[in-house]
This record gives sequence, C-alpha cells and structure tokens, in this order.
Amino acid sequence: MLTLATYALDFLGGYFGAKYFGATKWGTVGAIIGALAGLFFGILGLFVGPVIGAVAGEFIGGKRMIDAGRAGWGSLLGNLAGMVGKLLIALAMIAVFLISVPSPF
Repeated sequence: MLTLATYALDFLGGYFGAKYFGATKWGTVGAIIGALAGLFFGILGLFVGPVIGAVAGEFIGGKRMIDAGRAGWGSLLGNLAGMVGKLLIALAMIAVFLISVPSPF
C-alpha cells in the first residue's frame, strides 16, 4: 500500500503544485501527461516531464508565457514536495521492516 502511495505522489505532486500556482485545467492535465511521459526518461524525466507538460498545456489553453511559466514552476515545486513525501514513506517502510523482523543475534 505504501508503494502505491509513492506512485500516487509522483503523479499528484505535479498536478497539485501546478494547480496551487494558478494553472488551468489544461496545465494540470499537461502536468499529469508530462509525468507519465517522464517515467520513460529516468530521473531527469521525472523532474522535466511535468514542467514541460504544464507549460505546454497552458500554451494550448491560450495562456501567456508568464502564466505558463508559473504553472511549470508550480509543477516542479509540487514534484519536489512529492519526492520529500516519498522519502518519508520509504523511511517508514524501513522502520516497519526493522521493527517487525527479528534480530539474527
């Protein structure tokens, strides 16, 4: 369940970050599509994909460069917050493992 939560943080972090910084429906959908596409390009794709998707979505929606850049910035910050959340979940998983597995000594 915690692993599924980390995948949800990947997609929803960019979405909510872009939404918080004023992205329209086009920008938020673009951030999600960018996150999906970014999965195929490794760690760099996880950062850049949602940003490009949010900016492209805002351009498709007819927004100016400033508004599109703001949505991209929000998507990047949302992804960073999602990664911090994933780190906390990973630490919780390690703690549960260490508590539940008996010591070999």
